[in-house]
Amino acid sequence: MTWSPDPDALRGRVAVVAGATRGAGRGFAAALGEAGATVICTGRSSVRGNAGSDYDRPETIEETADLVTRLGGTGIPVRVDHLDPAQVRALADRLRRDHGRVHVLVNDIWGAELLKGGPARWNTPVWEHDLDDGLRILRLAVDTHLITSHHLLPLLIAEPGGLLVEVTDGTTGSNADRYRISVFYDLAKAAVNRLAFSQGHELAPYGATAVAISPGWLRSEMMLDNYGVTEDNWRDALAPHRSGGLPTAPEGFARSESPRYVGRAVAALAADPDRARWNQRSVTSAELAGVYGFTDTDGTRPDSWSTP
Repeated sequence: MTWSPDPDALRGRVAVVAGATRGAGRGFAAALGEAGATVICTGRSSVRGNAGSDYDRPETIEETADLVTRLGGTGIPVRVDHLDPAQVRALADRLRRDHGRVHVLVNDIWGAELLKGGPARWNTPVWEHDLDDGLRILRLAVDTHLITSHHLLPLLIAEPGGLLVEVTDGTTGSNADRYRISVFYDLAKAAVNRLAFSQGHELAPYGATAVAISPGWLRSEMMLDNYGVTEDNWRDALAPHRSGGLPTAPEGFARSESPRYVGRAVAALAADPDRARWNQRSVTSAELAGVYGFTDTDGTRPDSWSTP
């Protein structure tokens, strides 16, 4: 039997996806919309301009909010720079006024793909790495999450049952004995896992849950552009001797996932009345797919963290 989302699983719930413009953020918002949630989609890139964004790309929070609505939820775009405490405080005030509380908060802010660089720049030792770039990575990956939690978690604990999701790259276990790209990137991704652990400790007395989640090899808009494909023909990137000088994706790309897959993992967590069993855990989209039974948009359950 083919799996399909329950369009009413999160009807009446209010979710905030911080960093919803593109990639996993758009996937979270879309999957929460599939389940009927009202989704506040925040980010810096808007139809009104992308000033402050670290990317010069066409995706906008309005596009994400429209997608949420088309999928059955209610999408609301709000332009926010999550490095600016005043803007995040204003977001909290608006949410308090318009909705009263928040049921799900997804801390997906990142924005450091360009700063991270490609493989040719990886493994640059800390004393040779550009210091400003490295500190910017930490600001984007960690400070944004702390600022957002500080201002929005009071809305999450207004009633028991809230869910905080911290989004990172690699679980606590998988990152424990692996060096990840650079000291700055490595620290950023390990720190976000720890944020879920520490915030889960503080949220538990209020009946709320914090979970760190990592997608696998994500077919984000930027990743698809890198290989010159779209979500409709992404497998073409695996073909050897591609025309036009396009790069051929490594074999592991066959186990990549769409952003909707990790989004459905969060929707499944939010709909689980026993979600507290995951408090302080660090998990992958594939791990949760095995527990909850959801699939990616093509009906598969990819796991790029597993050994082929």
